[in-house]
Amino acid sequence: MTNVKITRALLSVSDKAGLADLGQALGRHGVDLVSTGGTAKALRGTGLSVRDISDLTGFPEMMDGRVKTLHPKVHGGLLAVRDNPEHAASMTEHAIAPIDLVVVNLYPFAQTVAKRADRDEIIENIDIGGPSMVRSAAKNHDHVVILTDPADYAELLAELDANDGATTLPFRRRMAAKAYAATAAYDAMIAAWFAHSDQGEAFPASLSVPLKKAAELRYGENPHQSAALYLPIGPSARGIAQAEQVQGKELSYNNYNDADAALELVSEFRDGPPTVVIVKHANPCGVASADTLIEAYEAALACDSVSAFGGIIAVNRPLDGPTAEAISGIFTEVVAAPAADEAARAVFARKKNLRLLITGDLPDPTRPGLMLKSIAGGMLVQSRDNGAIAEADLKVVTKRAPTPQELTDALFAWTVAKHVKSNAIVYAKDGSTAGVGAGQMNRLESARIAAWKAKDAAEKAGWAQPRTIGSAVASDAFFPFADGLLAAVEAGATAVIQPGGSIRDAEVIAAADDAGLAMIFTGMRHFRH
Repeated sequence: MTNVKITRALLSVSDKAGLADLGQALGRHGVDLVSTGGTAKALRGTGLSVRDISDLTGFPEMMDGRVKTLHPKVHGGLLAVRDNPEHAASMTEHAIAPIDLVVVNLYPFAQTVAKRADRDEIIENIDIGGPSMVRSAAKNHDHVVILTDPADYAELLAELDANDGATTLPFRRRMAAKAYAATAAYDAMIAAWFAHSDQGEAFPASLSVPLKKAAELRYGENPHQSAALYLPIGPSARGIAQAEQVQGKELSYNNYNDADAALELVSEFRDGPPTVVIVKHANPCGVASADTLIEAYEAALACDSVSAFGGIIAVNRPLDGPTAEAISGIFTEVVAAPAADEAARAVFARKKNLRLLITGDLPDPTRPGLMLKSIAGGMLVQSRDNGAIAEADLKVVTKRAPTPQELTDALFAWTVAKHVKSNAIVYAKDGSTAGVGAGQMNRLESARIAAWKAKDAAEKAGWAQPRTIGSAVASDAFFPFADGLLAAVEAGATAVIQPGGSIRDAEVIAAADDAGLAMIFTGMRHFRH
């Protein structure tokens, strides 16, 4: 079976976009139109002659429209193998007419959930007849063409025009594949709603994640790897994947990954003062808050200007011209901001390769959600690290309590450390990172590397001393030995914030007391691997 002449079409759509033009074009090709309820009404409104589905089945639509297409004269017309003598005999015996084209898009389940409808309305927006017709038509794609997306109407009409009212087998195969993907995603959304929202299951027995491809990327982490960007189908939080790219080259896999890390961190400060985050290879190399965005950028850059070269920048305020000018002083891959004024856009327009992303509202760092990680032979799934602490959660464990400034710096460092690869050590002073140690195999080395970077930054800037002097230091997990703490003391830190919970906590606390440090336990760990 190759080309199939379209003589009868069944149309039943929730999304009426493009329906009138499609109906008119099918009418010009002499196609017999059969339709349901609101779709039939919309087609008749354009002057077309349309048969009701009840004329085909001999049964009225009933039960508030729940039962209208679930009938042998519908599914027999879709599933019959036209060149099978037994099927043909059954069609003749039971007066079943063939249906060559099905145009269906499904009840708006995702939109109903997104508008926070009550349970009864959500249940009523679970489509039954639609997916059944889609699957029947797609299975029999040798003889039937199925359309589930208004974006494909134009290609169908081009097929009909080019093939004397017929469709080709390659087209029908592609539409069948797309149709099964559509019903799979639809069922996955319904299953997710039942599991998470209706039944309150964090990890259901079967987990489906409906995604739609947004773009194929040039390559993955390395040129020999392929990659693509997929977006959630159905209700979801906005993030870097939904940002508007104003200018610049196509985003790469690594650009997306780094920009996501930057946006997630800057979102921790979405209700705070102007804040700038600079990320390199998914780790922050400079973070600062200040009275103005440009001051925050300058302070963040000063933390590690070497690593910032070719980095990713995210800000928590609309980007202005002066800040854009400052950012343009070094090579930057991507800048993400909630908005950008005309002056900022004009500055970046001179940097044609720089990608400017407008994110709109920043994501809520406390939002729930699942994180998936592929491993050999399986998938690890966990809830997002949306844990947060308040001052009331803190426990001072040393003889000396932190000063108000030390406490402010400690909480700032703690917020940044949450987004640094483990083992993470972050020094902070006056609302700015002083040194960041990331991804080392032991905490002592992270403390030493962060201090070394701070010393190097001071020498480059001509400062009298590194900013670790008088800083607060955060550790994403407990200090298993006192050596990491003592490295922070040697770097000049005067306050420490860490989860606590080590069998050697008493030893670490004693070392802090001997050094005159103030130390706070959070009771919460933030590993990031």
